[in-house]
Amino acid sequence: MKGKRIKGKVERAVSAGGVVYRQNDGSIEVALCGRRAPPRWSLPKGTPDDGETIVQTAVRETQEETGLQVEVEEPIGSIRYWFVGSPDQTRFNKTVHFYLMSYRGGCTQDHDPEFDDVEWFPAEEAQRRLTYPNEAKILDKALALIQKKEGEN
Repeated sequence: MKGKRIKGKVERAVSAGGVVYRQNDGSIEVALCGRRAPPRWSLPKGTPDDGETIVQTAVRETQEETGLQVEVEEPIGSIRYWFVGSPDQTRFNKTVHFYLMSYRGGCTQDHDPEFDDVEWFPAEEAQRRLTYPNEAKILDKALALIQKKEGEN
């Protein structure tokens, strides 16, 4: 319906998160956050606190949601999508910035209550488990960056 205007409030939203990886016996593993009902696996991400930079938000949210200590290596890219907020049905145009993050310590059992489970998966399985195709594309980009780094060493 080209030209038709959608009525209602529209706002922009920004979040940041990361792809956390580690080497385990020569293979790459990725940490994913899961919910049981409805079943969903996703990358850690969240909204900035007042005064935070996007990178600071990515680190804080990733650490809170996974229970892991991380270090930012480099930007991966961003995704955009629309969602409707309750109760006023505001439409949000959201951008999520993702960073490649290396695992530095911590335990997935120490994640916050936002998710039911946080688990390490082999990279190929993580790609299959991710619920949202746009996050799977971010993971593809992250794995390409990791492979490039390994090729340089």
